[in-house]
Amino acid sequence: MTGKRTVLACLVAVVLATVISTHASSREQSKVAQAAAVKAGDDYVGSDTCLICHADQGKHFQNTVMGKAFAHPKNEKEKLGCEGCHGPGKAHLEAGGGKDSIPVRFTKDSKNTVDEKNGACLSCHEKGNRLFWQGSPHETRAVACVDCHTGHEPQSAKLSSDARFNAPLTDVHSTKQGQPELCLKCHQMRKAQLQRSSHMPYREGKVTCTSCHNPHGSPNPKQLIQATTTENCLSCHTERRGPFLWEHPPVMENCANCHDPHGTNNPQLLKVRMPRVCDSCHDSSRHPTTPTLLNAVRDFNRGCTNCHSKIHGSNHPSGNAFLR
Repeated sequence: MTGKRTVLACLVAVVLATVISTHASSREQSKVAQAAAVKAGDDYVGSDTCLICHADQGKHFQNTVMGKAFAHPKNEKEKLGCEGCHGPGKAHLEAGGGKDSIPVRFTKDSKNTVDEKNGACLSCHEKGNRLFWQGSPHETRAVACVDCHTGHEPQSAKLSSDARFNAPLTDVHSTKQGQPELCLKCHQMRKAQLQRSSHMPYREGKVTCTSCHNPHGSPNPKQLIQATTTENCLSCHTERRGPFLWEHPPVMENCANCHDPHGTNNPQLLKVRMPRVCDSCHDSSRHPTTPTLLNAVRDFNRGCTNCHSKIHGSNHPSGNAFLR
């Protein structure tokens, strides 16, 4: 009887040891990964050492997208944890703290250059939408990643409608503000244009800046997603695409010949009102094009498109004049 009890006690001990080791392994995975990374260089001290003093930052960081990625490291960089972005922490530890002893800092009072800050980010985020960052307008104007993005703080609540974030490139994480407010902090002229009577429908939550532009750079003019302005516009305005039997040359060339895409005080985002927008190309060989005041009786409630309504193109056999 005593032997049976001894065997049973041994079995219970083995089961308990297995359960404890299973739970411990899940908690120790990140520690083991960090320890392996720390062995690669004597200057690394590991994230656990950082969290002794920076517990609040670590708590916030673990709830961010990047923090969740670092919790399950896929490469040597992510295994370093805090030091993967901020650099080796040995000097900071030996100095007893102090922000000046941190190799790479991202705050406004940081003494690191923009290239040093961006280098920490681009060591991982160098592909995809950021493929053309080098030489892009934002890069050449010394814009840092942390000017728009935040690493430690979780994504703030978006007060805008969900539709504003459905377009390509808008599903971004850890931005300091939602769009388009983030972009309009610097692009004040665009902010003024978007407040005009005829404007891009961003206030209605239908589009935002990255519906048309890639802020991280593109091989196209104005950081456009598509190759040309016209292709960018036609990605939404498909009814204007054609092909048409009778094509209007300025329409096929560039939508911005007639329209200002960000906003104007004229109907349909036109650069100038009817009929002057047409008179800028068409001479007076047929219809009179004598300049008059915009509120003149001759131009009141009149425009070329009253008759030439198919101005973007016509498929009618007799539609060479784009008549209705």
